[in-house]
Amino acid sequence: MASVIYPKAKESFLKADLDLDSVVRAVLIDTGTYTYNAAHDNYDDLTGVVGTESGALASKTFTNGVFDAADITFTAVPGTTSIEAIVLFLDTGTASTDKLIAFVDSATGLPVTSNGGDIVISWNASGILAL
Repeated sequence: MASVIYPKAKESFLKADLDLDSVVRAVLIDTGTYTYNAAHDNYDDLTGVVGTESGALASKTFTNGVFDAADITFTAVPGTTSIEAIVLFLDTGTASTDKLIAFVDSATGLPVTSNGGDIVISWNASGILAL
């Protein structure tokens, strides 16, 4: 599957209900446990989350409809789990209201298997997502 913006995120962009200048975080996803679903809208819809969420994305840019940010490092990711994707979400502090933004499976560093060490994800040179 190719990287995709969740339809509910698109709807929220059009209604000006989702601001990428807010706190955006990422989680690592095992696609053997989670399958992208266009109906998913909030963090509590996710399964297959490996480790903990990232810190807030830093150095965000918004140029010509393209969203980008600094590469991220997930520290000391436990287990020996296959990780094939990342989900970006708007962090509200509550899983039932954290808005899913994008399912990304095309970043440098994916797929990877966790081993207790750090996992570094480098976003595509053309940006994370484009509208």
